[in-house]
Amino acid sequence: MKILVTGFEPFGKETINPALEAVKKLDNKINGAKIVKTKIPTIFKKAIEKLEKEIEKEKPDIVICVGQAGGRSKITVERVAINIDDATIKDNEGNKPVDNKIFKDGKNAYFSRLPIKTIVKEMTKNKIPASISNTAGTFVCNHLMYGLLYLIDKKYPDIWGGLIHVPFIPEQTLHKEAPSMSLDDIIKGLTVAISVTVKNKKNQNNLYSFR
Repeated sequence: MKILVTGFEPFGKETINPALEAVKKLDNKINGAKIVKTKIPTIFKKAIEKLEKEIEKEKPDIVICVGQAGGRSKITVERVAINIDDATIKDNEGNKPVDNKIFKDGKNAYFSRLPIKTIVKEMTKNKIPASISNTAGTFVCNHLMYGLLYLIDKKYPDIWGGLIHVPFIPEQTLHKEAPSMSLDDIIKGLTVAISVTVKNKKNQNNLYSFR
């Protein structure tokens, strides 16, 4: 089994993105599955284009996208992505779309194809603060999650996939009032998420586990 795990490059005023740093340090094998890691540009459209190229190249069984959610105190497993780009800041090429559909022929929303409740339960059991999130925002994280699930719906029905948000790491909060989580704990949490998803995929658990 092969798992594609993506992490975003830094964006905004940040010089580091904990999502990418954690992804880079994941083991190359988790629960018997090969882990393929890739960096995703924090740029509308180009993020989905890069993801699709990687899916075509690697032909993964599972895709887990990881993004930064500064201000959150827990690892949050996203439930749903919506068909809208509505940026409050510019992406890394200066784009700032407002009320734009991501795909005109896409559904209004797609639900995650990860066992989100089981992931959160196992993270919590392993003493990693975690919860389900019902909003991935309207910036590039939601854009990429929606793009992934659109591709699954249109072209890759056997792939499981979704997006997980991680908090700031402590060095990012030296000059701001915001919660953080150690990089080691983020890596541990993502490892649990991947392991749980691999186990569920091997057992071909019912799609209702995604809810």
